[in-house]
Amino acid sequence: MPLSPTDDIVGPAFRAGVGVGAFNVLQLEHAEAIVSGAEDARRPVILQISENTVRYHGALPPIGLATLAVARAARVPVAVHLDHAQSTDLVHEAVRLGFTSVMFDASTLPYEKNLAATRDVTAHCRARNVWVEAELGEVGGKDGAHAPGVRTDPAEARDFVAATGVDALAVAVGSSHAMTTRDAVVDFALIAELRDTVGVPLVLHGSSGVADAGLAGAVGAGMTKVNVSTHLNKEFTRAARAHLDSHPATVDPRTYLGPARDAVAAQVAHLLRVLHGGLG
Repeated sequence: MPLSPTDDIVGPAFRAGVGVGAFNVLQLEHAEAIVSGAEDARRPVILQISENTVRYHGALPPIGLATLAVARAARVPVAVHLDHAQSTDLVHEAVRLGFTSVMFDASTLPYEKNLAATRDVTAHCRARNVWVEAELGEVGGKDGAHAPGVRTDPAEARDFVAATGVDALAVAVGSSHAMTTRDAVVDFALIAELRDTVGVPLVLHGSSGVADAGLAGAVGAGMTKVNVSTHLNKEFTRAARAHLDSHPATVDPRTYLGPARDAVAAQVAHLLRVLHGGLG
């Protein structure tokens, strides 16, 4: 199955009222696990690489090209997305490498500067058939717009989307990045109002902190793209630690990275089913 445009995955899901899983890649094992889980669930999936992960690897091409190769070898549609990019140079590099979408994050700027910068990035990407996600307010866990009580204003979101031309919008509705518990309370009524007002697919960041029922409810209310990272990292670390605890003499990383990869694949398959209406 060839690498798929992000809109070919998100667009049909948006129109059908189902969710799409977007999972963060930290290293090659993550990319392999995510695709394996998607193949098991027989669902399309989005592989995401964040600007933080690019810094960890020292450059985008090593992890980016490896992820693109995994996507191209998949048996289900797979898109590759740049997540939370604040650098326009990094956005341009991702587009040159063949990423199918980018999330440009100018949310720390004042509204007018965020709007102008996002509009410029959208024009650059649109000319190259690359889908663009943006953020209004700070969807942070790092507090920001995902701090308790902070929410996206529907009218402001509508105007931002119209002025920038973005294809999707990350919104603050109660979740928070980097949560290790799954007890975030999501505002379903606000999601429904945003979907009716904004007119483009909505993106839930910080979804690791939302339980299965909350994810299903968010999708039912109108959320489309659902980003998950920390929850998968917890599973990866748990499985690797369990193997190391029971095999203290091991020295071959493959012996504990393999079970960790399998644990992530199982969670991806489960979450993709939840997002597609498979709760219960």
